[in-house]
Amino acid sequence: MNILVINPNISQSVTELIHNEARRAALPDTRITMATAPFGVAYIETPGEAAVGAYASLQLLAQQQAGHDVAVIAAFGDPGVVAAKELLDIPVVGLTESAVAAAFLLGGRFAIVGISQRIGAWYVQTVEQLGLSSRMTGYRGLKQGFASVGTVQHEAREVLREMCLSCVEEDGADSIILAGAPLAGLAREIADQVPVPLIDGVGSAIRMAEALGRAGYEPRRSGALSPPPAKAHQGLSGGLALLMGRQP
Repeated sequence: MNILVINPNISQSVTELIHNEARRAALPDTRITMATAPFGVAYIETPGEAAVGAYASLQLLAQQQAGHDVAVIAAFGDPGVVAAKELLDIPVVGLTESAVAAAFLLGGRFAIVGISQRIGAWYVQTVEQLGLSSRMTGYRGLKQGFASVGTVQHEAREVLREMCLSCVEEDGADSIILAGAPLAGLAREIADQVPVPLIDGVGSAIRMAEALGRAGYEPRRSGALSPPPAKAHQGLSGGLALLMGRQP
């Protein structure tokens, strides 16, 4: 099993967090290839930034998908995931859809905890698009700034833990998603301090990717997510131009 994992932001420190947690979550025979966006922002916090990250992800996928069985776009909010499902023959999974799927299977209602308040509205919209708003108790995010996105989970660990406890005690959450690649690994480290399951987006995505890759589904040849029709284009990178012009 070969999994290509894309970090849609430019922070190499976050790529390392993703890789470390992906390796812990993966089966022993799974090979993981990491790729970091060559342009964009340090961490994605808004739909506008996500659009840039989505384009960077599609370029990386076009360049590096060969030889991989599955791809993961490792940013909460799933920037570019739906488009990648359309363009690639291999399965593509995102952190949000994987974490929410895990929360659904665990049962009850789930909360999301993240690294900023600003990002919350977008995460809520993402869950709405997945059709599971009725299962979400709410979102809680850090009010404070942080020195580095690569170390925020260590800088704000106590605050993040307290927010998790508030999700349980005040919101009635039955599980909690720790959102975003910058929090990769935190769920495992504080799991014994919170009385409900903590869900890691990176770990959830890797496990879902392994399941889809081993299932051996055939690529789509019809439907809304089948490859787009060939048409004139301009200014696309070579790999992306080939993906846009391929036929089902």
